[in-house]
Amino acid sequence: MAKKEKKKKTEEKKEEKKEEPKLEGEVKIPEDIKKKLEQIKAKLDKFTKNVLDKFDEYIVGIGLLPPKKDEKEKKEVKEINVVVLVDDTDSKKMSKEELKSKLSAIIEDLAQKTDKNIKTETVILSELWQSCLDAKYDLLKMIAIAAPVYDKGMMSAIKIAEIHKSMVLKKFEKYIVSYVLAGSLVQGKATKESDIDVFLVVDDTDVKKMTRAELKDKLRAIIIGMGIEAGSITGVKNKLNIQVYILTDFWENIKEANPIIFTFLRDGIPFYDRGIFTPWKQLLRMGRIKPSPEAIDQFMESGDRLLERVHLKLNDMGMEDMFWATLTPSQAALMLYGLPPPTPRETPELMKEIFVEKEKMLEQKYVNILRKNIEVRKDLEHAKIKKMTGSEIDKMLSDSEDYLKRIKRLFTQIEKVKTEKSVVEMYDTIATVLRDVLKLEKVAEVKDEELLSTFTSELINKGKIPQRYLRILQDIFEAKKAYDEGKLTKSEIENVRKQSREIIRVFVEYMQRKRGYELERTKIRVKHGNKFGEIMLLGNIAFIIRDLDQEQKEIWKAEIKPDGSLGATEQSSLEEMEKAIAEVEVPEKAFIKAPIFDDLKKIFGKDVEILVKY
Repeated sequence: MAKKEKKKKTEEKKEEKKEEPKLEGEVKIPEDIKKKLEQIKAKLDKFTKNVLDKFDEYIVGIGLLPPKKDEKEKKEVKEINVVVLVDDTDSKKMSKEELKSKLSAIIEDLAQKTDKNIKTETVILSELWQSCLDAKYDLLKMIAIAAPVYDKGMMSAIKIAEIHKSMVLKKFEKYIVSYVLAGSLVQGKATKESDIDVFLVVDDTDVKKMTRAELKDKLRAIIIGMGIEAGSITGVKNKLNIQVYILTDFWENIKEANPIIFTFLRDGIPFYDRGIFTPWKQLLRMGRIKPSPEAIDQFMESGDRLLERVHLKLNDMGMEDMFWATLTPSQAALMLYGLPPPTPRETPELMKEIFVEKEKMLEQKYVNILRKNIEVRKDLEHAKIKKMTGSEIDKMLSDSEDYLKRIKRLFTQIEKVKTEKSVVEMYDTIATVLRDVLKLEKVAEVKDEELLSTFTSELINKGKIPQRYLRILQDIFEAKKAYDEGKLTKSEIENVRKQSREIIRVFVEYMQRKRGYELERTKIRVKHGNKFGEIMLLGNIAFIIRDLDQEQKEIWKAEIKPDGSLGATEQSSLEEMEKAIAEVEVPEKAFIKAPIFDDLKKIFGKDVEILVKY
């Protein structure tokens, strides 16, 4: 009888197991461990509340560190190890060391009052960033492995960046010069919604098996893919904004005072550096690398920067700079008004037509200054003016400075007018510029309702424009919809206006870069003797420059025949070539046929060599 009951109980237990099947991948946490974790969580929640009550605005993050082990007994100690990350950006009344010491004591006291087993490690941001600048990454790794209990975004940013950095270095350490955290996180302006901006500098000085551009494109695609993988691992998705630069381009940008690169140098914190980034950062702090003013628009900042150079040069190159210093802000004003950037020759007349006669915002004398600078540049180009005197340059410099001051006021006037204009006009402008951008990507016709999705697939998903500009574009389109429904407020209109200005600038810069790149692909560059020449193929016309190093370049043109050969050459001019370039909306791919090689020998001589990559 006892055996039958025992057998019956065994069968019942088997049935219970059948009724509660274990899911694949399910982890069964023992009850005692589960209870212990709940107790730790309760203590950490209480500790976090006490710390935030005391230092709310200064606490960036609180994280639980892995348990330490007693090396002698080889077992985990009972301590609950916590790292507290504090923003000391606004600290001015005491030294960093004194601040850390004081904060550590208070936070440790709060921990002890919560639970004797809680042991805290207080880290201030300036200490963390300085350790990175000193190539000491222990603090960084400690924060990266901590499990966030409270986070304003910094701890998750460090975690995903550290994981992404490790993945990149594991595969490409030979090529990686620097891995740097930048953007709002290190500027002290971040929110939980902020992008995590990182940039990498890739060493291309010893590339042999591929071109520098191919190296950059290949590494960039893989590195961005690793960013997506790092986001999946950490759960921090769609926030890692990765920029990849090759070392030669990065150096050129520094020499050219590129404002984006200067911002990276000024604010960036190296998570990995082979001794390149940190010295550049120090040189910038010392004033040995001169940053350009960070104005609202690249055209405006180029004007201020170039005028600064004019004070030092006082020569023909200075005259070139004054030409661009007054021209580009003028083009910027016209773009802000809603017009596409005009050619140099058209700019004075448009400034007069729009701002002097139509809107009555600008005085005629400032248009005269712009026109004078353009004429002088043209006369210098054609050698009608052999030499400028110091007094003439001083006068033009003074006029140009007055012009820039006035144009800055004009920007304010335009902004006021734009504020009063409807969101519909802003939307139409954005849509028009966006269509121009998509034309360069060979997308000719796009319906209004498909603009966002096409922009996403053609530019965002392919990494040609950063993700955050999609969000700006979405806000503008939503604002248009809200305006149509009569739900948009005046303050929201102002916000959309500012966003429109930013995205127009980004699109215009993209079109200029893209168009410039496409134009470069229409050129055949050659070497003949010790000289370098060039042929630009534009449709059915070829423009020929026999000596690129010649100060006053002589330009010829020839018809491109159906069989690919060139017709008879005739004298042309810089103006004619610029006009032909301006009339080309999207430069077509240039194909060369066999007969042109015979023409190259006729034009440049039998010793002509074609530069395949330059």
